[in-house]
Amino acid sequence: QVQLVDSGGGVVQAGGSLRLSCAASGTVFSVNVMAWYRQAPGKQRELVASSTIDGRTHYAESVTGRFTISRDNAKNTVYLQMNSLKPEDTAVYYCRWEGAVVPGNRFPSNDWGQGTQVTVSQ
Repeated sequence: QVQLVDSGGGVVQAGGSLRLSCAASGTVFSVNVMAWYRQAPGKQRELVASSTIDGRTHYAESVTGRFTISRDNAKNTVYLQMNSLKPEDTAVYYCRWEGAVVPGNRFPSNDWGQGTQVTVSQ
């Protein structure tokens, strides 16, 4: 059980940029996968970007070249830099951690952030 806090969403014009952050409240030893998902009204939640502990990254084709995921393990934080935003990027963005190892827990934890709204206007 890890409490994750998403932040950085807002309303921007097409072509603009936003940077999302997701941070844990307490001590975390390691996280196997840090990822960002998004869900637009009436659509399934989809994977946007992910980053593994060994440095591998994956991006949805729709955001490749525009979005960049990065992680700061010392700060227990993952970021999503979003450039050249399009109206189609409008969604609630959710942080996702998998395989988080924290003090006092027998098993790694998989957790969601609460979500942050991103709205891109034309």
